[in-house]
Amino acid sequence: MESIEAYMKRAVDETASDLFVVAGQTVSMKKEGEIVPIDSERLMPDASEKLVRELYGMARRPIDRYLSVGDDDFSLSVKGLARFRVNTYRQRGSMAAVIRVVSFGIPDWQEKDIPEEVMKIAQLSRGMVLVTGPAGGGKSTTLACVVDAVNRNRNAHIITIEDPIEYLHRNQQSIISQRELSMDTSSYVTALRASLRQAPDVILLGEMRDLDTIQTAMTAAETGHLVISTLHTLGAANTIDRIIDVFPPVQQQQIRIQLAQVLKTIISQQLLPTISGGLAPAFEIMHLNNAVRSMVRDSRIHQIDSVIQTSAAEGMISMDESILRLYKAGRITRETALYHAMNPDQLQRKLGR
Repeated sequence: MESIEAYMKRAVDETASDLFVVAGQTVSMKKEGEIVPIDSERLMPDASEKLVRELYGMARRPIDRYLSVGDDDFSLSVKGLARFRVNTYRQRGSMAAVIRVVSFGIPDWQEKDIPEEVMKIAQLSRGMVLVTGPAGGGKSTTLACVVDAVNRNRNAHIITIEDPIEYLHRNQQSIISQRELSMDTSSYVTALRASLRQAPDVILLGEMRDLDTIQTAMTAAETGHLVISTLHTLGAANTIDRIIDVFPPVQQQQIRIQLAQVLKTIISQQLLPTISGGLAPAFEIMHLNNAVRSMVRDSRIHQIDSVIQTSAAEGMISMDESILRLYKAGRITRETALYHAMNPDQLQRKLGR
C-alpha cells in the first residue's frame, strides 16, 4: 500500500476526476466516467483508516468532527500537484473517502464547452441566478468560470461562500473574499447574512439548502446584489417548484411573487459520456422574460418548458435540444441521448426523423 499522497499523484497523472478509498475495495479512480483500480490489493479497514488519517494530517484539520458525526467535507492543496476536495465518511464501521481532483488554475470556459449565453451571467449587476443539476454535473466548474469572468472584467467585491472551496481565485479587477464552511463560518445562512454588511456586488452561495438560506438569498437579490447559487435539481420548472415547496403553504404565493421579481436566469446542466470516451456538457438555459414571470406568479410552472422551446431568439435552449445537438454533432450515442433526455419519447421522435 502506498501513501495517500502517492495515490493522489497517480490520480492527477492519469487525469482522473476522483479517487476512492473504501475498505473492502482496491484504491480506485474515476477516469472518463469509468472507475478503475489503482492497486491490485483490497484495502482492510485499518489500511483505509491510515489513509484517511493521512488526509487530515495533510490538511492540518482536526479529525474530531468526523469521528463524532461520521462524515466531513474539506479541501486541501498539494504544492506542485493540484487542489483536492475531500469527503470523508464511515461505511460498515470503517473509514472511507472520496477525493475530487481540482486543478490549481481556473478552467477555460471555451475548452469546457460552456455556452457564451451562460457566460453572460457575469454581466448582470443584480438579481438571482441559479445553476442546477446532479452532483458531478459540472456546476462548480461553470460557477468558477463565471466568477473568473467577473473578476477579469469588473471592479467589484465578490464574496463566495462554499463547502468546501474548490477553485482558488486571485484578485484581478475585483476583490474576492472566499469563505469556507466550518473553517471561516458556521453556516451558509450566517455567512450570507454577514455578507450583506461587507459591501458585496456579487455573492456566490455554494448551495441553497434550506428555507432560511433561500429566503436570505432572495432578500439579498432584492436589495441590489447579484446572487448566484446552486440546487440539485434538473430543469427550470423543477427548480422553481423545489424552491416554492420549501416554504409553508401560507407563504407560497408571496414567494412566487418575490421569485418572479428577483430571478433572472436558471441554467441546468449535466455531463454526458461521449463516443470518444470523454464527457460533454448539455445545458438548459431559461431567462425570465415577461411570459415566464407571469407563469411563476400565477403558478403555471408546467407551461415554462414550452416557452423555453420557442424562445431560442432570446438565448434560451431546452435540455433535450442541447442533447440533440450533441447527438447530431456525432459526440454521443443515441442511447446516451435518450437516457439523459427530459422527455425521451419526444426526443425519440426527433431522432427517428
